[in-house]
Order: sequence, then structure tokens, then C-alpha cells
Amino acid sequence: MTPVELSRTVLHAVRRAVDAGELSVAVPTRAVVAPPGPGGCGDYATSIALQLARPAGQTPFRVAEVLRPYLIGTDGITDVVLTGPGFLNISLDRAAAGVGLVREILRRGDRYGYAEQPDGRVVQLHCPHDLRAVVVAEASARLLRSQGALVRVTAEGFEDVWTSVLGVTVDAVGHAPAELPVNVRPVPVPASETGDVMSLGRDAGLWALLHPAAHDRPRTGDEHLVQRESNPLFRVRYAHARARAATRNAADLGFTADPGPVTVSGGSGTPTGPVTGSAPGTPTSPVTRRGSGTGSAGSGTPTGPVTVSGGSGTQTGPVTGSAPGTPTAPLPGSAPGTPTAPLPGSAPGTPTVTTPLADAAPELLAALADHPRVLAAAAEHRAPDRLARHLVAVADAALPFLLTVLPRGGEKPSAAHRARLALAEAVGAVLAGGLDLLGIDAPDHL
Repeated sequence: MTPVELSRTVLHAVRRAVDAGELSVAVPTRAVVAPPGPGGCGDYATSIALQLARPAGQTPFRVAEVLRPYLIGTDGITDVVLTGPGFLNISLDRAAAGVGLVREILRRGDRYGYAEQPDGRVVQLHCPHDLRAVVVAEASARLLRSQGALVRVTAEGFEDVWTSVLGVTVDAVGHAPAELPVNVRPVPVPASETGDVMSLGRDAGLWALLHPAAHDRPRTGDEHLVQRESNPLFRVRYAHARARAATRNAADLGFTADPGPVTVSGGSGTPTGPVTGSAPGTPTSPVTRRGSGTGSAGSGTPTGPVTVSGGSGTQTGPVTGSAPGTPTAPLPGSAPGTPTAPLPGSAPGTPTVTTPLADAAPELLAALADHPRVLAAAAEHRAPDRLARHLVAVADAALPFLLTVLPRGGEKPSAAHRARLALAEAVGAVLAGGLDLLGIDAPDHL
């Protein structure tokens, strides 16, 4: 069950309670579901009971008690717990929810998280004669349109070079009527640094202005251009390229995506075996995380040192292309024998850590499931920085998982590999769609 489907399920529960005479309210058009806050539990929480309490003439907790039985019997929901003044905390059948989520993302493609149809809103964004304000306003307009609004962007002043270098435009330039005040005003880039932004080029320049929150001063240095893990934009685009590479390499191996459980039933689901092309005797085991991935985006083959811990000592052995002397370290609690690998461009001596596949996949699914909520919140608050930071979170969750997609050594493609490929393609769709809303390209090769 996806967040969108869960929202509909909550509304259906309200409608059933109204039809049964247990609630006397108008059924709302929308039910917000989101990850539980402090004190919550389960996979999602909704405050629909608090929203309906006053019109129903009952306490929020009593409304929640009325709705709980209508939710608990729904397919895909395993438990509903009431917390606080009346929050409904919903636990899902995670295996079924994950498969449904991937199917929904693949169905919607890079428009996953968009509104199904226009909602009738008309929004006017007006910004000062300032480069960052125009960039934020234009990205906010794309986000609002993705949520069904009709948007017009105007500015007090505009420079043609902003279009030629960064690709930004507005619908009209000039002073607005008194009833339309400036309503997009992030912290501006100092005039002395405007040239630095332009020198970054379109993609890095837009990222530099959109990634920080509106109240934060953006950094305009060339750190946005470096091709290494310290650069969040690189990690996002690299994860997208790795996801696309997985599809190409799977086609070469003769299999395609099919949503399903990403782990092997009866075990941890973490693939083992030598990485394709590794030398005989190279130690193997689950390859996963540090919040970074590794390997050529075109080849799909991980690179970097492998560290295998276990017993009284630690055995190390390089994977093709690793730099000698690069230390690695597993996450606390990770299974013995979990190898690690740094992102391309990381300096020798940069420590890396890993997470088993059993931990990486749920984290990734949770980040993907949160995408529609992030789009709606970023649009509502005119805050494209929320989307930018979310894409970084998706990329950091995806990079370790992407190392597990393809078969290793002589292993033949299985149902689990096809399911992992489907999840990888879902990652590619979310990252591509998110970058497009920010006006940034998502290349298939890096």
C-alpha cells in the first residue's frame, strides 16, 4: 500500500463510519498521512481524527476510536495504534507495501508524487530583482504545478543573462499592484558572488541556490562541481546514473525488472559471491553502505577495497580498480564479512562503513514512500530546498542498495534480482523526476 492508497483508505474509513451513523461529519477530500512524529509508532500516522473532532462534536481520541476498527480490517494494514490526543498510527504489511510502492512508482515514472488532476488553485509568485529569488520562485512554480495548481511568476526586475546561463525565466517583469506584495524572498546572493554562481553553470548553479533553506546564505564556491562524495549534487546524480546502469547491465545479462520481495526468503537476502571480474580468491559477502556507493556508473561493477571481518583477524582484498591503502570499516552491528567501498573520487584514507541489504532496502523504501509528501510540503511552503535535501536522502539510501542488484560471479538472475532491479528503476524515476522539478539534468552516465 502506497501513501496515496493509504490516504484513500483513511478517507474510505471515514466514509464507512459516516454511513454507519457513528460520525456525523462531511467526508474531507484529503487525509494527510506521514511518518510518525515523536511518540508515534508504526509506518505512518494521520491526524484525521483531530481534523474531524470539532465538526463531529466529539473528542479527537473518541473519533480515532471510531475509525480504528474500519482501518484495522483493511488488507495491507497489520495494526493501528492510538497515541497522543488522537493520532492514528498505522503499521503496514511491509512486504506487500514495498511491492505496491515499487509498482506505483514504475507506473507513474518521473511523475510519481504528482497530483492526478488540477485542483483549481491559482497562485501568483512575485519576487524582487534578485537572482536567487527568481530561481526559487521558478522552482516553486514547478512544484506547485506538480500538485495541480495554476501558477504565474513575476519579478520586480530580471537580467537576460540569468536565462542564458541558468535557464530561468519569469512570466512578467515589473512592479506589481499594491495588493500583490513580494512573496518569495530568500536570503540573496551578495552582488560580489553573483559571478561565482554563473561560473558554476546551469546545474551546479541552480543546486547552489536551491539546496540551502531560504533563510540560509548559499555557498557559491566550486565545491558544487567536484565529482566526489562530499558533493551532495554528485551523490544524487551518481545514484541516478547507477540506477540507469543497472537496467542496461541487466539487459546484457538477459533479465528485466519485476517488482517483488528484494530479499531471498528464508535468509537475510544479502547476495554473496565474487563480484563479476574479480580475481580468484577475492573475499566476498554483502556489499553495501556508507551513504555512498562505488564503481563506474556505466559498468555497474563496484570498485574499491573490500574488508572482510570475522574470527580473530581482518582479511582484506582489493576489488578491481581499488586504490591501495584505503581503509574501510563496517557499521556497528553489521554482519561479519560485510565489504565496503568508497565513492569514486573519495580521497585515499577516507573510511567507509556498510549496512546489510536487510537494513538498506527498508530505509530506501521508506525514503521513496515519503516522496509525495515531500513534494506536497515543498510546494505548499514554496521551499524547493526540502525536495533537494530529500533527493540527497534517497540517493544516500540507494547507493549501498544499488551494489546488490546484479548477480555476482556465476550466480544466475533470480526473482530477487528482478525485484531489486525494479526497486533500482524506481530510484531512477524518483531522482530524475525530482531533479527535473529543480530544473537540473539527470544524466544516465557520469
